[in-house]
Amino acid sequence: MISKKIVIIGGGPAGMAAAVSAYEAGVPADEICLLDRGASLGGILVQCIHNGFGLKTFGEELTGPEYADKFAKKIIGYGIDVRTDTIVTSVSEKADDDGAVHRYVTAQNNRDGVFTVDAGAVILAMGCRERSRGALNIPGTRPAGIYTAGTAQRYVNIMGYMPGRRVVILGSGDIGLIMARRMTLEGAKVLAVCELMPYSGGLTRNIVQCLNDFDIPLMLSHTVVDIEGKERVTGVTVAQVDENRRPIPGTEKHFDCDTLLLSVGLLPENELTRAAGIEIDRLTGGAVVDQNRQTSVSGIFEAGNALHVHDLADFASEEAAVAGVAAARFADGKLKSDGSTAVVPGNGVRYTVPQHISHTGDGESVKTYFRVTDVMKNVYITVKDENGVQVTRRKARRVAPGEMEYVVLTPDMYAGRPKLTVEIENA
Repeated sequence: MISKKIVIIGGGPAGMAAAVSAYEAGVPADEICLLDRGASLGGILVQCIHNGFGLKTFGEELTGPEYADKFAKKIIGYGIDVRTDTIVTSVSEKADDDGAVHRYVTAQNNRDGVFTVDAGAVILAMGCRERSRGALNIPGTRPAGIYTAGTAQRYVNIMGYMPGRRVVILGSGDIGLIMARRMTLEGAKVLAVCELMPYSGGLTRNIVQCLNDFDIPLMLSHTVVDIEGKERVTGVTVAQVDENRRPIPGTEKHFDCDTLLLSVGLLPENELTRAAGIEIDRLTGGAVVDQNRQTSVSGIFEAGNALHVHDLADFASEEAAVAGVAAARFADGKLKSDGSTAVVPGNGVRYTVPQHISHTGDGESVKTYFRVTDVMKNVYITVKDENGVQVTRRKARRVAPGEMEYVVLTPDMYAGRPKLTVEIENA
């Protein structure tokens, strides 16, 4: 049995940031254990060779591998116990004969075999995965040439393979937009990006830089209704959809193509979370947490894309740094709470993170992230208490589901209040 103050599961931007912040908060390097299933640290960052990373975290624009390398060098320099090529099979807790609660992380790798770590605190940072074709129920045959955008990204950027030459992309998430540009730069013809919703799911800057700059059409309120081909994709048919997202007869358009890329959403990796008995938010797909990112199971924290899907790696790292410091405090017995304030979504808001604010007595301001339900212009972001009394308000020129928003809640806003509601109001 190995004993550590903090065990972190996942070596992507969130896991690495959590490890660094825990160490800088005073946890000795040999008391931190970072477990990752990959061969090296970085997670998805290693295949994201485009720039746009690091402006917030490091104050400079970096590619994904450069961003990962900066964190990895810190972790190695600090001497933190890193175990790559390691699969975590379970996270559990159990009280000993004296009533003390232990958190156990069981994992396996080729070097150590099967091993268990007795952890003072656990941080879950497993990231997310792509939604596949099987979740979409698209009619048609099952030929080669259908990839998730992330798989295509790995083929092109890591393995040096081109998935195809004539490409249609379904879904306008950021990975799909970035791959539209990447495939074009590698000589492919991207015929169209089709989006089921009446708005794009990606950042505005990616729409401009990846589609508009390359004259790639974005077909909003459209979806793929048929896939053709026996051995290989030979074409797809797309159609416009109505307000209920059902194809409108007579609007079909056919594209001769050899590749279909799917960028239809990301799902937090939370099999370990569920198995540990942690409460899951059905809207985010991640754990229900407080401002310290502590879950419903005491001493287990969650951050990054495992908690909710972020727009930027910088935001995931920022959030994980909070979890790292809080886990360090918990492991030292210094993180206490006396009640909490629920933070819930209201009109025009899909979800909020954290879902509640624990009253720790630290007098801290809490950055509450949220996503809106639709594209809206010239609105107010308003927070009200359980009696409908406004506690804060600010104006926003534009909000969109593809871009995360946040509001800062100060102690005078949440102290003594059982519930706060974040909502959107017309200006």
